[in-house]
Amino acid sequence: MAKADAWGAPEGTAFERRKARGDGLAGNTRLIAEPAYRRLLAAEPLLRRSIPALIIIFLIVIAALRVLSLMNERDEVERDVKAVLGLAAGQMANAISADPNAAASGAIDLLESTSRQGAMGRSHVLVITDNTFKIIAVSPLSTGWQGRSLDSLVLDGQPLFMFGDRAGVMDVSIGGQDWYAAVSLTRDRKNAAAVLVPQEAVFDSWRKTVSLNVTLFVLTAGVLIIILYAYFGQASRAQTADRIYLEAHQRIDMALVRGRCGLWDWDMVRGKMYWSRSMYDMLGYEPCNSMLSFGEVDEIIHPEDGDLFELANKIVEREIDHIDQVFRMRHADGQWVWMRARAQVIDPEAPEIQLIGIAVDVTEQRHLALRSEAADLRLRTAIENINESFVLWDAAQRLIMCNSKFQKDNGLSDRDVMPGAARAVLEERMLAFASERRLANTNGPQGGATFERQLSDGRWLQVNELRTRDGGTVSVGSDITQIKLHQEKLVDSERRLMATIHDLSLARRAEEERASELVELNRKYMRETERAEAANRAKSEFLANMSHELRTPLNAIIGFSELMEQGLFGPLGSPRYEEYANDINGSGKYLLGVINDILDMSKIEAGQFSMDREEIDLCPLIRETVRVISLQAAEKSITVETRIADTMTLFADRRAIKQIAINLLSNAVKFTGQGGHISVRARNTSGALVLTIEDNGCGIPKEALSKLGRPFEQVQNQFSKNHAGSGLGLAISRSLAELQGGALKIRSTEGVGTIVSVRIPVKKAAPSVKAAA
Repeated sequence: MAKADAWGAPEGTAFERRKARGDGLAGNTRLIAEPAYRRLLAAEPLLRRSIPALIIIFLIVIAALRVLSLMNERDEVERDVKAVLGLAAGQMANAISADPNAAASGAIDLLESTSRQGAMGRSHVLVITDNTFKIIAVSPLSTGWQGRSLDSLVLDGQPLFMFGDRAGVMDVSIGGQDWYAAVSLTRDRKNAAAVLVPQEAVFDSWRKTVSLNVTLFVLTAGVLIIILYAYFGQASRAQTADRIYLEAHQRIDMALVRGRCGLWDWDMVRGKMYWSRSMYDMLGYEPCNSMLSFGEVDEIIHPEDGDLFELANKIVEREIDHIDQVFRMRHADGQWVWMRARAQVIDPEAPEIQLIGIAVDVTEQRHLALRSEAADLRLRTAIENINESFVLWDAAQRLIMCNSKFQKDNGLSDRDVMPGAARAVLEERMLAFASERRLANTNGPQGGATFERQLSDGRWLQVNELRTRDGGTVSVGSDITQIKLHQEKLVDSERRLMATIHDLSLARRAEEERASELVELNRKYMRETERAEAANRAKSEFLANMSHELRTPLNAIIGFSELMEQGLFGPLGSPRYEEYANDINGSGKYLLGVINDILDMSKIEAGQFSMDREEIDLCPLIRETVRVISLQAAEKSITVETRIADTMTLFADRRAIKQIAINLLSNAVKFTGQGGHISVRARNTSGALVLTIEDNGCGIPKEALSKLGRPFEQVQNQFSKNHAGSGLGLAISRSLAELQGGALKIRSTEGVGTIVSVRIPVKKAAPSVKAAA
């Protein structure tokens, strides 16, 4: 199970997920990763190109929103002015209607009071006229309209003079300028009150607001354009600097790759590790620009080469501030690579611990050292395990190595046989020999020297001393005590050897007799087997020859029971007789079916079933077979679906194919419940025709599938208990299929349904000489 990584992502599956996605191991973002602005510019070129468009769209949106706001504000100003003009004109008209003398004597006072009451400024002009629209009073008098005709001053204002306040407030022209005007007639239409204001004065404040907004928009657009220009300028300079950085980094990385080493940076606080590209190359992983978690690194380190968690804890607890360790890491191809990692904490006093180091591939050196160590260990082990004593001296006759046998034979301790000990000193400490003699060497002086020594404990040694190429001496002592002792017993040993050979001869003769008995038993077994097979064939031939004798009485029983059942020669006289006649008829038909199946199976086993192969049109044959079992299917409301091409043919025995189809369809109807479904399909595949009959009946248990197809074998379930049968239908179908060079297979799921497939070669094939058992 993957263990939780306190320093990073979960261990065990993260590395496989990275590998499955094709991400590779994480890259070193601090040492080799591209700067953030370069990743932004390189990874998102569409965003970079869209920045000017986005700024322009932003400015257009801001401008459009502000224009809509200003236009709405203008409309509000216009609505307010028109409302004030209409109210003021109506107020003056009502005042004149209430006091007719006000139009003559108090007109100026009325104008001034109305001006003070309404929200009107200096630019508003209030006028009172007579019934001919001649101006009686005007405010302010500076307009010079006193005594003039108002309708002659106001152009495009005829509806005002005709309809009064019903015409509302209209845009008119006075002296070439645009004005807003509202006229209200008194109830007796003898006087009229008008209020006018120049449009220029109305929208003067609004125009100032527009000017201020335009100024602010221009300044904002200018600032954004300057920022955009600075952005692209800075990005261009950053790309140039980054290109110089990448070129320098590529040279460093090439040197690291050639030197089979890599840089790594371990952030202990965040549990992240950063690798140079050469680290990925050494381990065969695909470099990427993401950081590597602690768990991902730990999962490719050999578990026997140290615990990365324990090492991290020591660094965090300030127990160590550097690393110099050799361990194995898993290569991308599954092999183990030996790495030597050296690292140093950047600042031991800093609150966030970070290590930067280098890793060198020492696989070749490690393998060479291991091979040398293994070879030396094998040599020492071999020397230690030999039965002879062994000692090796250098050219200065100092001890290089010896085995424990040499120590034991000469009575030396481990402290005496330290490498470098002088031979003369060791020989003084050795046990004295009881006797010693030098033997003649057939190879001459160059062949070394051979000594025969008897130790103080009575044992005999034969010591051979040879010169090495570097001038040293190697001495091997063989224990020949047994040889000396056995020389006197040589004759006795030979006698015992002859006796042993004699015993072996007797044992061999007994084995030969036992083998003869086994051969005789095997011969008797074969004879019994042949007799059993002959008896089986005789049984099959007997049943085949008894077909007529078994069928004839059954036909009579069935025939007479049908006559009794139908009452052809008169009534039987009792309902029980009719019931008995039905039972006799049903039992006879069932027994006839069983006997027919047994006889057909016997004919097949006896080799008397003749096959008349011909070209068969499969579709009509299957339809005829479906009609045979349609009555049984209708009784259980079972639908039978047939999907067979009209042009499908095969070369086979028509009677056998029809019997196979009837047997399989009868089984499907028998073991399919009320309202079930049966499907009959056929297809050509690999030079053979495959007929498939599928039902959604009760299905067959998995452990019972192996029994199906054997004679008289039936699977007991809720349907087979209510339907008797001989159990030969599938066996006959399988045997008929195999006689035509085909096969029958059954697949079933209990409670789901059964699929039976019959494979028959399409072309003419040699008949099978062996029927199914």
